[in-house]
Formats: sequence, structure tokens, C-alpha cells
Amino acid sequence: MLRAFIRTARMVRHTPRLAAGLPPDDEVLLDVPDDRLAPALVAAGRGDHGPAAKVLATTREAAEWENRDRYTMRLAAFARSRPEWFDAWLGASPHDPDALLVKAELAVVRGWESPARAELLREAGPLLTAAAEADPRDPVPWRIALDHARGTHASHTVFERLWEEAVRRSSYHYGCHASALQYLSAAWYGSHRECFDFAERAAADALPGSLIQVLPARAAFAYLTSPSGKVPRDRLDAAADLAIGLSREYAAGDPWPAEVRNLLTYVLVRLERWEDALEQLRLIGPYATSFPWDRMAEDPLGQFLELRDGVRIEVASMTPLRTPGGRDRSDEH
Repeated sequence: MLRAFIRTARMVRHTPRLAAGLPPDDEVLLDVPDDRLAPALVAAGRGDHGPAAKVLATTREAAEWENRDRYTMRLAAFARSRPEWFDAWLGASPHDPDALLVKAELAVVRGWESPARAELLREAGPLLTAAAEADPRDPVPWRIALDHARGTHASHTVFERLWEEAVRRSSYHYGCHASALQYLSAAWYGSHRECFDFAERAAADALPGSLIQVLPARAAFAYLTSPSGKVPRDRLDAAADLAIGLSREYAAGDPWPAEVRNLLTYVLVRLERWEDALEQLRLIGPYATSFPWDRMAEDPLGQFLELRDGVRIEVASMTPLRTPGGRDRSDEH
């Protein structure tokens, strides 16, 4: 009873001040597009595909493969719910490499969401070929192909061939690495050991500041959400520590690393590293992302906000009412 009373007293005293650095709930947004993609989505909502075509063409011409991958996924998601603008784009430019790329991504997403997954994904194969042939330099069709391979039960031999094609075009493409990691996870066609080995090798070879350094944390996420077998705690902590180091290289409230920070927060919460999780929540700022929270709830934003409150409560409950010298901790703030 005494322990419960002390925990409650700590929560009451410290939880309010731990909101410092966290934006209010009504200022937190989900999956906010960046300044380049946002106008394209607005125009697409009005039926105009021109800005979307232009922004994707710019990424292709400048070999901005990471942005190209992100924009392709967002445009395909929008086309799934609002297809008119995309149908007009395909009608006007059926051989446009950028339209073909979005078409392939859209087909694979639809296939994944259908009860007839394997059949629909197999039918999407020619669309992947068309997207890959439209620009042989582009690694993004190969990321889509890796997602496709996972859904069609492709063998390790097929996977390895696709992986070689992907890294030949871009050795450090985060999207291709993340897709390959999923294939190698225990939930699909690999194991936790295979998944971690792949992630740790890739992270060790990654360029400074590369999001690939978060791959071990993604492997930890795969384990924590499918905990068959046993992964040593020190391996999980090392994965989290590496991702924390990467996160600190980016400014607070930067939308670019928002998804990896959201993922890292989930891992830290599952590891009960509450203070580290609170640090990431402050770095995330207003940029919540659907992944990973949509894996736990139909309302990812609500799940994120609920988790923020829970982390503050946990940190508060561990914070002494007074410092060893007898000084009230609340005086420090």
C-alpha cells in the first residue's frame, strides 16, 4: 500500500510538468506530407494530376530515390481512395515512368488488402516489370517487387535475385532494406536471428545519418510483435541505442525521421525504457505516423496520444518526490 501511495503521489506531482516539450493533443497530426508533396495532394483532390506528375518526375531526374519512394506510397494511397485524378493521368500519359510506378504500387497495395491476395499479386507482376523497365536506374520498383515477393510466397532464391537488383541500383536505399527485412522476419520467411543479422550488417555499413541505422530497431519491432523464440535483451537494447543515436542527429520536430522515431518509441516502450521513450516523443513533436500504431489500433493517432500520456505517467511514477538533499524536484523546473 505504501508503494502504491508513493507511486500515485509521484504521478500527481510530476505528470503535468512532463508535458513540457510535447505539443498539445490537438496540434499533433498524422502522416503530414512535406512541403513538396502537400500541394500535389491538394491538386489531386481537385482532379489535377499535373503537380503529382511533376514532383515524381523531379525525384526521378534528380535520383532522389528516398523521396521518390515516400511520394509514390503516399500518391498510391491517395489514388486508392480518390482514383479520378490518377485515372486521368494514366489516360493522358499511359507510358509515363512515374505513372507506371504509382500504378504498380497501387496494384500491390490492393493485392495485399484483398482476401485473394496471392492471386491478385501474381496478376500485378507485369505492372512491376513495366515500372522497372520504364527507368532502369530506379530502385523503387524493386522495393515494390520485394513487397510483392513476400505476398506471393516467393522462394529465397527469387528474393535474393530481387535484392541484388535493388542494391545494384542503390546500395543504401532504406525502403528496399526495410522491405527485405520484413521478408527475412520470423513472421514471414526467415527467423529472428536471420532478421537481426541482416539488420545489424546493413546498419554497420550504412552512411552517417542514414535511416538504415534504424534497421536493428525494426528487427526488434518484428520480434516484439511476433515473440516466437528468444532474442537476448542486450541485442534489443543495442538496437534501440543505435536508433537513439541516429535520432539525435536530426533536429527536434523534423518530419523526415518521424516514422523511425515513432517506431523507436514503440520499441522503447516495450522495453520499458520510459525516459528514453519520452525523449523520442519530444523529438517527434507534432509528427505522428500511422506506422507502427496502426498495427495496434484502428485509430493510430488516438493510440499515439494515449501512449504519450502513458509514458509521462510512467516517468512521473519513477521520479522521486524529492532529491537526495531534500529539495523538491518540482523546484528544478
